[in-house]
Amino acid sequence: MTGEKPVQFEVIAKGLRFPEGPIWMPNGELILVEIEAGRLSRVSNEGVITTIADLGGSPNGAAIGPDGACYVCNSGGFTWLTADGLLFPEGTPDDYSGGSIQRVDLDTGKFETIYTECDGMRLSGPNDIVFDRSGGFWFTDTGKLFPRTTSRGGIYYAQPDGSSIREVLYPREFPNGIALSPDEERLYFAETMNGRLWFYPLSGPGQVAGDITPGNPENLLHSPGGIRGFDSMCVDREGNVCQATLFEGGISIISPDGDLIDFVTLPDPLVTNICFGGDDVKSGYVTMSATGQLIRIPWPREGHRLNFGIY
Repeated sequence: MTGEKPVQFEVIAKGLRFPEGPIWMPNGELILVEIEAGRLSRVSNEGVITTIADLGGSPNGAAIGPDGACYVCNSGGFTWLTADGLLFPEGTPDDYSGGSIQRVDLDTGKFETIYTECDGMRLSGPNDIVFDRSGGFWFTDTGKLFPRTTSRGGIYYAQPDGSSIREVLYPREFPNGIALSPDEERLYFAETMNGRLWFYPLSGPGQVAGDITPGNPENLLHSPGGIRGFDSMCVDREGNVCQATLFEGGISIISPDGDLIDFVTLPDPLVTNICFGGDDVKSGYVTMSATGQLIRIPWPREGHRLNFGIY
């Protein structure tokens, strides 16, 4: 697998409305969001797409919690642009009223909103989510783009029962993907527009250790330069960050030391997310969002097994 030539992949599903947040399930199905359609969807082994829940707004990152429910970051809505057959998010709609964290029962499709604010401040654009082994979850709030202003983003930690939410890192510049190292001693997050991958040491669930000053170069793991932007991510068993990469679409594989191990080139300018699955956890499931596809790539390394619900 290398960026020197096109990678071989299998198309699992087409016609998705800007897919994101893929989750591999034990029965081989995939759960994902369709951001433009405002829904949480299921993709069968045969590639059949069915709706689990119509969530409204713009559901984005998704993860299985300790109770088996699916927790979804909803950024509240986008306006959309179609160009040359590709779909792009463009701005914030007139009816935008804020973002939220939603809990979805995968059996019934019933959902509830568990967070809309933190310390009296409305969530702007929740984007990506990861659970730690204690059962709490980290999520990014990207902020929102308006014609002449931008709301700031941050990193939050919350409990799935709705009892606690804390702002941990603020402000940050368009924070997007988020992940934990396999030993949960590091928090990773990506800033999209400047293409930067950051890391912070953790001292416990929801606790960042050391300097949390925005832009501290000691916390910068990797920045590719050029026109590559960073979206969502996952980690493999060896602790490498598999970073969905925009504009020059593909997956950047970055070591815990910050070295670019490989770049997997893919035929979509908006490669937004990757998760691992399969019985051996050596299949990478990737959302190519501008073309509306979910694909599977044979992966050379075993993926890190997430804490809840899928293995």
